[in-house]
Amino acid sequence: MKSSIISLLIVLPSLFVTEMYAQSDASTVKKKKTTPKIIYGTASFYHDKFNGRKTANGEIFSQKKLTAACNILPLDTWIKVTNLRNGKSVIVKTNDRLHPRMKRVVDLSRSAAKKLGYTGHGLARVKVEVLGKKKPSE
Repeated sequence: MKSSIISLLIVLPSLFVTEMYAQSDASTVKKKKTTPKIIYGTASFYHDKFNGRKTANGEIFSQKKLTAACNILPLDTWIKVTNLRNGKSVIVKTNDRLHPRMKRVVDLSRSAAKKLGYTGHGLARVKVEVLGKKKPSE
C-alpha cells in the first residue's frame, strides 16, 4: 500500500509537468512575421566609402544603381520611396542591411537620393511602400 502511494506521488507530478509543457507548446505556435505595407520614417544615403563593397545579399554596391539598405524588410524586396517634402518618388531594391542600432527606415544609394531631391540635406522624411519580390514595371 505504502509503495503504491509513493509511486503515485512520483508519477502524478510528472504527468502534470508533461501536460503543462504540452499546453505551453500549443500556445506558443510561431506566427508568420508580416511585413508592413507602408512605413514612414527617415531616409539617409550611403557614404561613398561603401561603393564597390559587397552588400548583404552578395551584390556589389554601386552609388549609380537604385538600391537601398533596410532592416525592417526582407532582402531583395522592391519598394517605392517617396520624399514627403516634395512628393518625388523612386523605386529601389533592398539589397543591404543598416547597422543594427540605426533608427532610420532606409539608406538609399546616391542616385536614388538624388531622384528624391535630398542629397543637399542628407536626410529626408519618407514614405516606403512595399511592392513585392518581383521587379515592378516602371
